[in-house]
Amino acid sequence: MLELAGIIILGIIAQWAAWRLKLPAILPLLLIGLFVGPVSTLISEDGSKWIEPIWNGTKGLFPGESLYWFVSLAISIILFEGGLTLKRDEIRNVGPVITKLISIGSLVTFLGAGFAAYWIFGLSLQMSLLFSGLIIVTGPTVISPILRNVPVKRDISAVLKWEGILIDPIGALVAVLMYEFISVGEGAAFTKTALIEFGKIVLFGGTFGFTFAHGLALIIKKKLVPHYLMNVFTLAAVLGVFVMSDQFAHESGLLAVVVMGMVLGNINLPNLKELLYFKESLSVLLISVLFILLSANMNLVDLELLYRWETLGLFLVVVFLVRPLGVFLSTAGSNLSTGAKLFISWVGPRGIVAAGIASLFGSKLLLKGEPGAEYITPLVFMIVLGTVLLNATTARIFAKIAGVFLTKSEGILIIGASEMPRLIAKYLQKNGRHVVLMDSNINNVRIAKENGLTALQANIYADNLTDDIELSDIGYLMSLTGNSDINKYAINRFKKQFGENGAYRLISKGEIENNAKLPNEGLFSATDDFGNMAEVTSQYPLINEVAINSSKEYHTISKLMEDDPEMIPLFVKEKDKTIDIISSFVQDLELKSFEGCHIVYLGKPLVDNAINDLKTKLLQQENQMLSDDKS
Repeated sequence: MLELAGIIILGIIAQWAAWRLKLPAILPLLLIGLFVGPVSTLISEDGSKWIEPIWNGTKGLFPGESLYWFVSLAISIILFEGGLTLKRDEIRNVGPVITKLISIGSLVTFLGAGFAAYWIFGLSLQMSLLFSGLIIVTGPTVISPILRNVPVKRDISAVLKWEGILIDPIGALVAVLMYEFISVGEGAAFTKTALIEFGKIVLFGGTFGFTFAHGLALIIKKKLVPHYLMNVFTLAAVLGVFVMSDQFAHESGLLAVVVMGMVLGNINLPNLKELLYFKESLSVLLISVLFILLSANMNLVDLELLYRWETLGLFLVVVFLVRPLGVFLSTAGSNLSTGAKLFISWVGPRGIVAAGIASLFGSKLLLKGEPGAEYITPLVFMIVLGTVLLNATTARIFAKIAGVFLTKSEGILIIGASEMPRLIAKYLQKNGRHVVLMDSNINNVRIAKENGLTALQANIYADNLTDDIELSDIGYLMSLTGNSDINKYAINRFKKQFGENGAYRLISKGEIENNAKLPNEGLFSATDDFGNMAEVTSQYPLINEVAINSSKEYHTISKLMEDDPEMIPLFVKEKDKTIDIISSFVQDLELKSFEGCHIVYLGKPLVDNAINDLKTKLLQQENQMLSDDKS
């Protein structure tokens, strides 16, 4: 009882320390596990570990193979939670890159790291390829904290995030095939077994995941399970799918839960966000327990095996040669810059899947007496700890060196996803800006996504909005809801996080009617609130542009729009496509040059004749003023 409670307490303390220090939690978790495990034997009175997961194979917290059963079930929950976060709209620009990374990149890592272990460390070819199969995976539980703390371009974060989750079942599959190879033996027997196993894993894993995801979605939509049971019912379903798939095809369960999570995450479900919060909390607890258990299960003898120069050589080859080679081959011909490719090459930490499966297969092969099996678990843990330590401490610096660090966040977060905000977001997105809409109304979010916009269903009063990777490049905040209290709250709460370049809200009807002093964050027009803008949008769902070439033309057309209730100015688009927000507080917009600019406005279109008449009238006024000055 004391050991179990101690593991949970130490795990949560490690998670808190990682949050305070802005480090991936895996780092303090591994260090704590090593300290209470193999290192503690040096200071305990009887030379025993303070925490012993398995002792002589039959005693301890998890006697026999029960530790590995627990590890397998826990990893299935973690991967399902990761699958829920994968959204199709994230990979609009980098889908082919991700596909190549999990195929070509995996092959390069498998062969490159395998032959490196064979030549440098002197392992047999079979054991070397088992080692390389285990380190194919990157760790989503490690990459996510790094991306939250290092603001990089959205495409880069999407590539790393998707790769980390999708590659886990692939790495597990390759490791299973290599384990079968070692167990069955070389030759035709292995070839036949490998092909059969591969086909079964893909067939049952994909089928079970896809089918049960839609079944669970139907149950949620039909409300066949009460709300208070929904989270635990889903947990039971995930474990059931994992075990069932595994019974039909050994090790297909990981693929099944990832597919199940991906499908559910891209179905419009009313309780998806709540489900994600529950799974995220559960994953934090499981990761905390797993890493401490697995690292504590190692022995000093295992660590001593690594005390040789070949360990450093293998690590350097894996990190500085194999990973970059796989990334550059996978991203050849893509739109990613050289700096982006270098950063993706640099960030390749391994995580819980590599550590868990390595402990499982390493111990099984050791019991069978396979030569070299004693190196598998220590070598994989060396790669896990080394890559996490390297990436956690240098990712921010390397992002700046590679030129992918976002010194100025240009993304725009719009609070509200009704028709008017969607129209504005569509225009901004067409003009090259990353826009994220946020609304608590699931129907508004659904329509926004159907229109090709990035939208989140979220409550702005929630505590964990700042943890979302999709918001990592946000520098502008615009609150466009019909509730003035929500608009004011959004500005007060999120101005520092999301409004470093500007935070704006619609002015309220009361501020207009009472002739109150307009707030500094007032947006667009000084005479239009949400109701007016929504009415204009319903009559004229158009965003138009009018060319201007001088400040006088800007003021003349602005005055015309101010007098016409069916036209509301929004932005000024400069010659270089820069978009400047028009504030209701500052009427005199300062630009380097008005030449080649456009006023962007919402409402009825100005016909060319009206624009020409305006400019002619303006020219006549200027000539008259010159004539008066001369006289």
